[in-house]
Amino acid sequence: KKAKENLSKESWDYLIGAAETETTFKRNRFALDNLAFRPRVLRDVENIDLTTELFNHKLRIPLILAPIGSMQDFVDGAGVAPTIAAADFGIMHMTSSTCLPGFEEVAKSIDYPKLFQLYIRGNNDWVDDNIKKAMDYNYAGVCLTVDLDAYGRRERDLAKRYRTTSRQSASGFEHQMRFSWKDIDRIKSYCNLPIIIKGIATAEDAVLAVEHGVEVVYVSNHGGRQLDYGLGGLKVLPEIVNAINGKSKIFFDGGIMRGTDVVKAMALGADIVGIGRLQGLAAGAGGAKAIFRMLELLELE
Repeated sequence: KKAKENLSKESWDYLIGAAETETTFKRNRFALDNLAFRPRVLRDVENIDLTTELFNHKLRIPLILAPIGSMQDFVDGAGVAPTIAAADFGIMHMTSSTCLPGFEEVAKSIDYPKLFQLYIRGNNDWVDDNIKKAMDYNYAGVCLTVDLDAYGRRERDLAKRYRTTSRQSASGFEHQMRFSWKDIDRIKSYCNLPIIIKGIATAEDAVLAVEHGVEVVYVSNHGGRQLDYGLGGLKVLPEIVNAINGKSKIFFDGGIMRGTDVVKAMALGADIVGIGRLQGLAAGAGGAKAIFRMLELLELE
């Protein structure tokens, strides 16, 4: 409610909207809601440890703040706000390459482990330059988003002729269209950071990612914002977990709104869960402090 009050109609619809009929978005939520717990009792749960380790860094809870390309449309401070909230709380923020003020400035904002996500908007030299800068700025890992060969038809935005700040000057989609496993091999040949591939939605592609040496398979359908009529994210997670059989870490996002959702994703095999749309709502409601409070609520739940 607070985010909706604070944000413009355009920013609100962009945040909560998805592709075409928004069926994939709805299926993300349905896949979570359709899964029930089998509660066991009389276990010793006096002392609970929610911490986990990611790339030799300790996380307070098994979450990351997922990349949001137009965070600057929701909060003053743009990409710096979630980075500071994540550091204060004790998890990591994955900053987007299309988020202001730019990943170099975000890196300078606080000395704390963070992740870098790259949309492919240039040729090989451009890609390599960005990844080498991420290495120089001591990012803990590099994420390549691979489900954006074409920009999803988000009809709430199309109806208003609305473009986010990150899209107003966007170009170079042809480079994303031709990006392939050969490029992953090239990047692996020089990158000394863990590589995360975001946008995996099938067991077949998960197996290919492992075969190409990827350290993290990030199971995601872009919050339903890209391909309409895809399966709900949690629906495809088990087949991917089974297919890669522990050969890489597994990140997951898609419809996460509660701590119980995080538990469900982990029960089905996710190592780390990404918080996207909920992060945007918190940012719109109250900036870095509200993101921090959102993380406290997830931890409590």
